[in-house]
Amino acid sequence: MAVRTLEDLLAEGVSGRGVLVRSDFNVPLDGTEITDPGRIVASVPTLTKLVEAGAKVIVTAHLGRPKGQPDPALSLAPVAARLAEELGRNVQLAGDVVGSDALARAEGLTDGDVLLLENIRFDPRETSKDDAERRALAAALVELVGDDGAFVSDGFGVVHRKQASVYDVATLLPAYAGDLVATEVAVLAKLTGETEQPYAVVLGGSKVSDKLGVIEALAPKVDTLVIGGGMAFTFIKAQGSPVGDSLLQEDMIDTCKDLLERFGDVIHLPHDIVVADAFAADAETSIALTRDGFTEGMGLDIGPGTVERFSAVLTGAKTIFWNGPSGVFEFEKFSNGTRGVAEAIAAATEDGAFSVVGGGDSAAAVRSFGLPDSAFSHISTGGGASLEYLEGKELPGLSVLEVQN
Repeated sequence: MAVRTLEDLLAEGVSGRGVLVRSDFNVPLDGTEITDPGRIVASVPTLTKLVEAGAKVIVTAHLGRPKGQPDPALSLAPVAARLAEELGRNVQLAGDVVGSDALARAEGLTDGDVLLLENIRFDPRETSKDDAERRALAAALVELVGDDGAFVSDGFGVVHRKQASVYDVATLLPAYAGDLVATEVAVLAKLTGETEQPYAVVLGGSKVSDKLGVIEALAPKVDTLVIGGGMAFTFIKAQGSPVGDSLLQEDMIDTCKDLLERFGDVIHLPHDIVVADAFAADAETSIALTRDGFTEGMGLDIGPGTVERFSAVLTGAKTIFWNGPSGVFEFEKFSNGTRGVAEAIAAATEDGAFSVVGGGDSAAAVRSFGLPDSAFSHISTGGGASLEYLEGKELPGLSVLEVQN
């Protein structure tokens, strides 16, 4: 994929020019406290290069799903404060998206200043299915940076969305891939191209349907496909074992049977399960073997035997992709499975494996366990975008950046 990069833009010169940057600041919040600033930290290299080159930087991003109207609980105010801390400079926060305050602040920017617009999804046009509505918002964003402005796409977590600040602005301004987007594409390309074997994929999370495309795309290429988390129970049910009140997609049981028939030689399912009597941090627990199943309670984590087995199959891997926790890691009692998987991948990385943590809950889990980012080859900011890339889907926010020959 041929795209113009941030280095191309810097070579052209940005001093005194307005540069609109689409970042991904959709970080988890506890009230107004950011519990995992990973995506903010990941945006710093691109923003720093622009600032140091004298650009007037205007950043747009979203947080949560405010449904097209202002929601004080989803303001980017905490993000602006943390971004200022990471950049070591003042970051203004506009009180609106493209309104009077945003316009006034944009006009007052001097070289090297940074302005963060309020949550772009406060404007319903951002996610509109109407091309004209999205294009109108994109035009308003372009007005903020002026006729000689440029657009830098640096929010990999949103490039699978055809939205105004991701796609449409790139049709109205000279568009470039930021460092974060360029790095993500390079890393994920390694997972879909010629990979060093053995190649292991670890999938978790709640739904088989969310990961079906990745399973179909990668299962023929990998040596090991480890499945944990809530999605495992549909596979276990497909094998004929009862799973009590665990997460279950009844409509996916036949699909799981088919996957097991076609890829049973590479798929590894849990051997045992931590069963809880309630979805609660202090629930009473027991261990059930998956071959026997269980009729009461719900599975909230993979069991100790499974952790040992999964760790063993990951030990010799040379390429690893992990997306989705193995249990409800937010509850300490049910975090051992995800922790064990994370530590096994970290150990394999130390032994020379190329490992990619696929963003979202997996990245949050890694950091909650106190494991450093450096314990893995790459921690993606992508989440859903990473999965769609690996599935081979066209991502609008990337395709729009392609330079036509």
